[in-house]
Amino acid sequence: MVCPSMKVSGPWVFIPAGSCRRHPTHPGCPSGGSRSAAPFHSSSMKETTMRFEARVERWPMRSPFRISGQEFNMAEMLVVQVRDGDLVGYGEACGVYYRGDGPDRMLEMALSVRDALAAGADRTRLQDLLPDCGARNAIDCALWDLEAKRSGRPVWAMAGLKAAVPLPSFFTIGIDTPDAMAAAARTMTHARAIKLKLSGDGDDGARVGAVRAARPDAWLAVDGNRGFTIDSINALVPMLETAGVRLLEQPLAIGREGDMAGLDGSIPTAADESVQVAADLAGLVGLFDIVNIKLDKCGGLTHALIMEKAARDLGFQVMVGNMTGTSWSQAPAFVLGQLCDYCDLDGPTFLAADRTPALWYADGLVYCPDEVWGGAR
Repeated sequence: MVCPSMKVSGPWVFIPAGSCRRHPTHPGCPSGGSRSAAPFHSSSMKETTMRFEARVERWPMRSPFRISGQEFNMAEMLVVQVRDGDLVGYGEACGVYYRGDGPDRMLEMALSVRDALAAGADRTRLQDLLPDCGARNAIDCALWDLEAKRSGRPVWAMAGLKAAVPLPSFFTIGIDTPDAMAAAARTMTHARAIKLKLSGDGDDGARVGAVRAARPDAWLAVDGNRGFTIDSINALVPMLETAGVRLLEQPLAIGREGDMAGLDGSIPTAADESVQVAADLAGLVGLFDIVNIKLDKCGGLTHALIMEKAARDLGFQVMVGNMTGTSWSQAPAFVLGQLCDYCDLDGPTFLAADRTPALWYADGLVYCPDEVWGGAR
């Protein structure tokens, strides 16, 4: 089975995605796929053998994915390569759609720092050259990957970890009818922890109840994606508690964090859209229990590692999340995940195809070997 080819217009060229590892999570996962990609924009790095390349790629999703206020049919990603001789560091970013950080902006931002990279800017300097954004994430991760290949040490070791082990991950079900979400839950035989997207439209209780009936064994989380008011989420909380929901993520809009002080019940709460970078953490103390760190939000693995420590110092538990993307987006987050209490790294399961080699999923765990990204040469 092969994904349908995309129609390409303008400067875009068609490039095959290559073979995809057949995931246990989706028995029908294609063995190959198609994506559209722009040609790489490249720049030779002065006084070195280094070369910087960036382009946008568009990867079809297996089926439409709905969250509160948004539907996704395609993952649009910035892909960066930093070459030093025959060594290549790879980075990928999806950006943050609700901040206007889309593919065109990411490419523009990435190309804006070509000269600085050519002059030898490293990951530390990069934090000052670009704000927290998808472009910084992609470049930061490419530099980590290149450093690993230069040094002969995998990224997880460079980050001070003793090992990188498989992690228990959430597996997400997008908004649909209660029956459709229950059916999806029944097919997720690989999943031990399921996260349900909620809409705030009045039918969420039925959605949660249907999934709980279909999967009485599963650990459940729910994600409001800013679709509720404090009154509407409080009206739903008793049902969530009865259904055994163990985590409530981002029910309220950005800017309404203070309203979380009036949340009823005892379900642990996680901030996602309300926390982008380490500077946002202090204002959330006493309002949320958990912070969801995403590399696209905070601008890369370098800042994410700083942010994890800052969150711990303030008493938060930590989740690692994703903005979809291929295995190249998940693998750097998998390094961060080694330090986290919760892991949500199911992004590639929504895509029609993935990179090769790719991470994989089995028995509720995500596995990411070094050869996917960030391994020593």
